[in-house]
Amino acid sequence: QVQLVESGGGLVQPGGSLRLSCAASGSIVSINTMGWYRQAPGKKRELVAAITSAGSTNYADSVKGRFTISRDNAKNTVYLQMNSLKPEDTAVYYCNADVVRSSWRRDDHWGQGTQVTVSS
Repeated sequence: QVQLVESGGGLVQPGGSLRLSCAASGSIVSINTMGWYRQAPGKKRELVAAITSAGSTNYADSVKGRFTISRDNAKNTVYLQMNSLKPEDTAVYYCNADVVRSSWRRDDHWGQGTQVTVSS
């Protein structure tokens, strides 16, 4: 069993910053790609940023230069540093992890989501 626990969401002023954290625990051999997705009202869930176990990253065009994804493999934790936040960043942010459970089993897991609200 694998659990993803997210933290760091909340209310912030435009131009402010937040750091999201997501810690994976349970039966884990290793974790391949970890990522952050978000879903705003009236929009589909979209990839915000992703990072491989080797450290390669990918960002949505809308957050490039403002957000930074990182991970601590020893802690099975992924972070999303969000700077210069805009109202359009308001969404529920979801953590995702591609988890290797055994030599033959690979599972895709999601966190429960954390609300990020950017407003004056």
